[in-house]
Amino acid sequence: MFIEKAEVLISSPGRNFVTLRITTDDGVTGLGDATLNGRELAVAAYLREHVVPLLIGRDAHRIEDTWQYLYKGAYWRRGPVTMASIAAVDTALWDIKAKAAGLPLYQLLGGRSRDGLLVYGHASGAELPELFDSINEHLEEGYRAIRVQTGIPGLPSVYGVASSANARTGSDAGTDARYDYEPARRNAVPVEESWDTRAYLRHIPGVFEAVRNEFGPELPLLHDGHHRMTPMQAAKLGKSLEPYDLFWLEDVTPAENQEALRLVRQHTTTPLAIGEVFNTIWDYKTLIEEQLIDYVRSPVTHAGGITGLRRIFDYASIYQIKSGAHGPTDVSPVGLSAAIHLGLAIPNFGIQEYMRHAPATHEVFRTTFTFANGMLDAADAPGLGVEYDDEAAAAHPYEAAYLPVNRLLDGSMHDW
Repeated sequence: MFIEKAEVLISSPGRNFVTLRITTDDGVTGLGDATLNGRELAVAAYLREHVVPLLIGRDAHRIEDTWQYLYKGAYWRRGPVTMASIAAVDTALWDIKAKAAGLPLYQLLGGRSRDGLLVYGHASGAELPELFDSINEHLEEGYRAIRVQTGIPGLPSVYGVASSANARTGSDAGTDARYDYEPARRNAVPVEESWDTRAYLRHIPGVFEAVRNEFGPELPLLHDGHHRMTPMQAAKLGKSLEPYDLFWLEDVTPAENQEALRLVRQHTTTPLAIGEVFNTIWDYKTLIEEQLIDYVRSPVTHAGGITGLRRIFDYASIYQIKSGAHGPTDVSPVGLSAAIHLGLAIPNFGIQEYMRHAPATHEVFRTTFTFANGMLDAADAPGLGVEYDDEAAAAHPYEAAYLPVNRLLDGSMHDW
């Protein structure tokens, strides 16, 4: 089969998405997610101007060769824009190959290693009563693992807390509706938030103590530090949370400095998850080889697709490190479905992040995967099991949106 057409589709059903649709000469189509939250048009332009012209006439079955052609052939390698573009092509080609075989994609990846994927949901609240309500809501919906994020005294808005007044976006703006949680806000410029690490470090251990007292020792609990701590601060937090037996502590410090995790690892036994902003296996080299983390966080969408992320997971498996693929609402249902198929097949699956997309999103992306008893599962539909509705998408044009930026209390810029 040869690639006859490749379309870059931009829509905003609840939030902005960039989708690549590849069509072969015999009419088989495949979808890939190319969404890069807050920089969507950069990826769209890269695809349209530099990638799509290279795809026409290529053999759609030559997935690995196409991956290497786009990665090595650009000379300027890596980076989120390039790797999201490669991911979209790679995922769409896997979708096509599985459809041509008449099989769900996971069958081409080696078949099932498990019956479904354990997922975690996002519970949040400005204060404990609201947080407890959110945890109970998630448990009632069937979640069996919960990420806990909470407000910090003295800070008006905190990452991951959907109840923050300026966390409302899209159709939820100005309402009391929860959307746990889309941080990109539809503004001409990014919203500025403030941050106080010492206040955070004082407050968080007490929150987890209260959650454990309320919900018991069995419920898997997770927490995201969102890159905001120095290595020593991260080590202090990990140690202070040890009595509450976290499933993982995520993104405790900016991990581009991979060696910094040595210090964190020396001081805490709390499991560590890293990598949602990483794009290639090279970003993980030290972290994996020295076993400085327990979970790999990259999504299919930003790590070079199924081919790129499986390469990372396979490398991690040698060191007993598991998957924990990034799965917020800025990964489209196409990217989520790709993660489900990959998670079903790999031997070292750990957990899958799962935030429910807005109803408008599912009007555009027609999905077949299921969520029940705390687990995601792929259907037996050929390929990824996702179709794109052009008519529904046309009702949701792109709207500029940015992730927030962060400043310390003295006004200096800080990691968001």
